[in-house]
Amino acid sequence: MTPATVQILTLEEFLKLPETDPSLEYINGEIIQKPMPKGRHSRLQGKLCAAVNQVTEEQKVAYAFPELRCSFGGRSIVPDVAVFQWSRIPFTVDAEVPDNFELPPDWTIEILSPEQKANKVIGNILHCLKNGSRLGWFIDPDDLSILGFLPEQQPVLLQKEDFLPMLPEIKLVLTVNQVFGWLKMGS
Repeated sequence: MTPATVQILTLEEFLKLPETDPSLEYINGEIIQKPMPKGRHSRLQGKLCAAVNQVTEEQKVAYAFPELRCSFGGRSIVPDVAVFQWSRIPFTVDAEVPDNFELPPDWTIEILSPEQKANKVIGNILHCLKNGSRLGWFIDPDDLSILGFLPEQQPVLLQKEDFLPMLPEIKLVLTVNQVFGWLKMGS
């Protein structure tokens, strides 16, 4: 019996692979599949994108992209929500949104799914901050809490009526309860 060999791909080789659904991420030389989003995850992701874009898109301040592949710093990740300041979106020569984003988002948001490992998800947020992101949120729907991450600061555990940290150019005020209130649709 011969031992199995593991083929190691470079980031460049990984980026040539076809996209999958759910997405694959390239982290520290490993290919990891994200779990398929479920109801609460999808609802929070959609509402967060809509809330940010409602106050930023028309004035061309920023834009929130759901499930956008971002490749930088030796990783290729797909944050649940990636918010880019408008001036940092690498538009094509035709002023269109490009397919490839090879830079970290200004603000990365991850929503923990039951099948995910918290430290892997937090690791992606920390990678973003290390490479230039200015804000990170780690949303835990089971715990009804959000960890706020700012560069070179301790994470802050936010609950109930705590106001969430925001990029200064984004004029949006949200509490933790408001975000988790979006889950209540049946009444």
